[in-house]
Amino acid sequence: MGCFASGVTVVTTLTLDTRGPVGVTVSAFSSLSLDPPMVLFCLGNSTSSMEAFKAFGHFAINILSEHQRDLSIRFASRSEDKWQGVARTEWTSGVPILTGCLASLECSLVKVIDGGDHQIFIGKVEKLKHQEGGSPLVYFRGSYMDPAASHLSDVV
Repeated sequence: MGCFASGVTVVTTLTLDTRGPVGVTVSAFSSLSLDPPMVLFCLGNSTSSMEAFKAFGHFAINILSEHQRDLSIRFASRSEDKWQGVARTEWTSGVPILTGCLASLECSLVKVIDGGDHQIFIGKVEKLKHQEGGSPLVYFRGSYMDPAASHLSDVV
């Protein structure tokens, strides 16, 4: 599946008991429906923050720009202090919204579906914000793509 290039997101929520911030890097993300606006993302069953995403009822999808590789690496780690120094805000539900992203979507959790060794989270988009311009952070064959070095050929 590494031959399929994907954008990179950081999905965030809060713990139900302490309302502490939770975040994880996710490339398994997709638009699901336009009416109503719905998205999905997948988490591996061994993800340490799985219960927070299931319990809180809201999450945010933060679509990273090409300049946010450091955030992707930070939130892919198991570090305890991954939130230290991270610029963020919050909207209606209180889940962390990372600043400087290409787009951010605040969602209410609709359903969690078993997907083998992953869980599929389906959410309804309640609010979104996006930047004009910019390029996405792209992951392909185990590496981040360098947009300046990539070449796209025209289809004839």
